[in-house]
Amino acid sequence: MLSARLGHLLDRPLAPLAKRISFSPNMLSMLGFFITALAAWTIPLDLRSGGLLILLGGFFDMLDGVVARTNGKKTTFGAFLDSTLDRYSDSLLFLAVAWYFFGRRQPGGMLLASGSLVGALLISYVRARAEALGIECQVGLMERPERVVLLAFGCITGWLFPMIVILFVLSHITALQRIRHVYRMTMHR
Repeated sequence: MLSARLGHLLDRPLAPLAKRISFSPNMLSMLGFFITALAAWTIPLDLRSGGLLILLGGFFDMLDGVVARTNGKKTTFGAFLDSTLDRYSDSLLFLAVAWYFFGRRQPGGMLLASGSLVGALLISYVRARAEALGIECQVGLMERPERVVLLAFGCITGWLFPMIVILFVLSHITALQRIRHVYRMTMHR
């Protein structure tokens, strides 16, 4: 997982920029979401532009956390809002990819994009449910940063079908890894 390995690696280099940003982290989260929604609208029409917008939206999604940590503006609601908008963003992007494949009469791509959406939502749900039970659950191969990078790469290069196959497989493997982790953590409780 990129986020687990890199953590807050970009906090220091982006701190000077973050200190100059007067917008609240929540406003940046919403801006990232709106850019991602625009990316979803764009994907069926212009795949490459949609991919570039995914990256731009992802930048703002990352920047909101840097601004919150650097400027001492971390809040419980901000974390909740960011996570909720991430689920909406994932949903819109995978629906847009399914629509893209529908327009090209590729039912396999449509099904894999829909299945990838299910996997992405399950990854998030399993973690949230585990944490509600008091179990830390940041295990697995695929989190949101990886999904964003692979999806943007697929759109920009035109290799969207292979990326959807990878996203489908790795998303469900990650959900299963998390289920297994929770099972191991609760076996003796």
